[in-house]
Amino acid sequence: MSKLRVAVVMGGRSSEHDISLASARSVLDALDQSRFETVTVEIARDGHWALGSGSRAELERETRSTVETLPVPTAQVPATLAGVDVVFPVLHGPFGEDGTVQGLLELANVPYVGAGVAASALCMDKDLFKSVLRDKGIPVTRSVTLRSKANARAKPVRPESGAASGAFDGFENPYGYPVFVKPARLGSSVGITKARSEDELRAGIELAFQHDEKVLVEEFVRGVEVECSVLGNQEPIASIPGEIVANADWYDYSAKYDEGGMDLVIPPRVSEDAIERVQELSVEAFRVTECEGMARADCFVNEDGEVLVNELNTIPGFTATSVYAKLFAASGIPYEELLERLVQLALERHERRSRLKF
Repeated sequence: MSKLRVAVVMGGRSSEHDISLASARSVLDALDQSRFETVTVEIARDGHWALGSGSRAELERETRSTVETLPVPTAQVPATLAGVDVVFPVLHGPFGEDGTVQGLLELANVPYVGAGVAASALCMDKDLFKSVLRDKGIPVTRSVTLRSKANARAKPVRPESGAASGAFDGFENPYGYPVFVKPARLGSSVGITKARSEDELRAGIELAFQHDEKVLVEEFVRGVEVECSVLGNQEPIASIPGEIVANADWYDYSAKYDEGGMDLVIPPRVSEDAIERVQELSVEAFRVTECEGMARADCFVNEDGEVLVNELNTIPGFTATSVYAKLFAASGIPYEELLERLVQLALERHERRSRLKF
């Protein structure tokens, strides 16, 4: 049998560029070279696209040929994408995980790993994501959305069960302290503040608005942070969940990516009922947002044992030691097999959708 040609797209314009490169190196190392032929497309922080042979050694040397920036790269990139069997986007954050690159791949009519355009955009936007889950009856963490700095000075509608405590130029914080302040459409804890006072809330809102035009002020949930990996298309499965133990005050950027920044406890130290509920809600969130391929659900089990969904990451960190892969390894699906399943899921979706009449 001939080898499947896989283009690994990495890097990107977001602040998670380096994390993407680390994930891509792991993917390239783990794809079975007897079954897959790989090429690379690296997007630089300035938006330039560069082609490579697909070897990790070349990634380390950084000797790729640069082509034009988007929109519409005019040279080798379109031909490369059109000439592969599957594209594996290993991009995190805006301009990659948010449906933009997925739209390009749809236009190129090439199979690609992971969520489609709408699901990618929806899950990137924490405000819209929570709105959809609430509409479908899935419990989520409570939050207030600020859509501009001017809006932050206007008093929002107070959640029915929230108690006002403190104010920010007229904005009443309905959750007390601490609260989390975060850009609505960013990842890896970039631009997030755990605010313990009105002054910290004010500073956190200012910081978040440097990264996005929409900001969430989110309640602090006392309980256990639990993550669950999901895999599949129309019949997704959930991994064994894992408990996140941050070796810091909260699960910030350094806790996520620095050596020794966090411990992953598998299974989590919660009840069996809570574990099953995390798996159930993770799959249900995956379904209602119309995700396919993969996603990692970030949940909380509060002090009363209630499970709340907080986020769904459609392209989670993807090294062999990342949470997504570790949870499936603990569930009996090793990293190499996980990659092969994702490639096959991409091909299956593309073949299924090709039968539709447009």
